[in-house]
Amino acid sequence: MQAFTKFQGIVCPLDRSNVDTDAIIPKQFLKSIKRSGFGPNLFDEWRYLDHGEPGVDNAQRPLNKDFVLNDPRYSSASILLARENFGCGSSREHAPWALADYGFRVIIAPSFADIFLNNCFKNGILPIVLEEKIVENLFSAATRDEALRLQVDLVQQELRLAAGEPIPFSVDEFRKHCLLEGLDDIGLTLQHVDQIRAFEEQRKLAAPWVFANL
Repeated sequence: MQAFTKFQGIVCPLDRSNVDTDAIIPKQFLKSIKRSGFGPNLFDEWRYLDHGEPGVDNAQRPLNKDFVLNDPRYSSASILLARENFGCGSSREHAPWALADYGFRVIIAPSFADIFLNNCFKNGILPIVLEEKIVENLFSAATRDEALRLQVDLVQQELRLAAGEPIPFSVDEFRKHCLLEGLDDIGLTLQHVDQIRAFEEQRKLAAPWVFANL
């Protein structure tokens, strides 16, 4: 997993509450478990005017010009600004996969669904919870003629705009450590690879029949 320390990007304002995981990546795209290739179908039902299916050439599909991802101001956005209860619905890990594959590294909202929040951390996305008033101010700034650019400092736990005071945010210390070190669940386990190997060697001596057919 890519380590996260400081990040700077354009903010895309998704002005919708209770965005569920089926809206983030519809169910017909869940057949793959490769963690990649989902970006073109992120928010598929809102982003395109027709019905999407796996294997279809998205470049040939009609775009919904009123949807925020299709606004030229946000064509290279990597920070998603959302409303409350983002990521609700089913617990599909494909939702953060799609967001990450599109290019989003940070999501800012007043609240997140718990399972989605945890899945973001496990896939290298930093979900930031801010008070609604602060989120509202960011929406006002992000919807102006010129796109809003934010700097995210995970070490200092601050958001920085071009002008004004830094905006502090909270993050669980363990999750912060994992992002800073680029550690997903597999990476955390592999930190103990020597102990795991030593245990396996001891098990082979103590219970050789377990390994007889391996």
